[in-house]
Amino acid sequence: MAETRTKPRAIDPVWDRITSEAHEAVAKEPLMGGLVHACILHHKTLERALSYRIAAKLCSNEMSMMVLREVANEAYDDDPTLVEAARADLNAVLERDPATLRMLQPILYYKGFQGMQAHRLAHWLWAKGRTDLAYFLQMRCSEVYGIDIHPAARMGKGIMIDHAHSIVIGETAVVGDNVSMLHSVTLGGTGKEEEDRHPKIADEVLIGAGAKVLGNIKVGCCSRIAAGSVVLADVPPATTVAGVPAKVVGTAGCDHPSVSMNQLLGTRGAE
Repeated sequence: MAETRTKPRAIDPVWDRITSEAHEAVAKEPLMGGLVHACILHHKTLERALSYRIAAKLCSNEMSMMVLREVANEAYDDDPTLVEAARADLNAVLERDPATLRMLQPILYYKGFQGMQAHRLAHWLWAKGRTDLAYFLQMRCSEVYGIDIHPAARMGKGIMIDHAHSIVIGETAVVGDNVSMLHSVTLGGTGKEEEDRHPKIADEVLIGAGAKVLGNIKVGCCSRIAAGSVVLADVPPATTVAGVPAKVVGTAGCDHPSVSMNQLLGTRGAE
């Protein structure tokens, strides 16, 4: 009888790090054991852990956790770019948020990261024509995380939404790769116009807390939008805009503002 060989587990340094951090967390605080095992250690891959976490947070009396997990698993199995984007988002949070010391933290605790992954699932549903279920996920994200992103909005990889409270992103908005934004940011329209009506944010843009970017305008690559600004016109690449309405007040201050996270006007950020 031929010997049956078990297929070796694929090496995944990111998931190995997360599970190692999970074991350390339980050892340090045993009362966290149930949560950490349910969310991390009971799963073999990052995508299965994410499907569990998102389903556990967004389920309700109207939609069971089991159904949402099945939907999430289907999405991750169908489109590998979803978990690729999640990994990029994890790295972005770890790199840019000084309060984040472990990859474990965003998965367990951060509504910005969790809400972003839930939106990616909603966008997958939207692209499949399953619009009502996509709208349901949008509604639950708004209720649970305080984040309202239309399922049709297109979000790049490496997105870091810090604090994440009161984020609003409209239907035709497009956000590029490696963008960072803080709480109370709006990427919205300017009225009741239809068709293409929301902002287009290029790669590596930093959007400060409370900034409002309104209308079908372009925000250029590697630019900064100061906190509290209202942006109503195109923003040139590698510049800083501030004010109400926002105007160009200088250069971006560094080559990669979304990574440096330097929001002080008139200073050069660390690269």
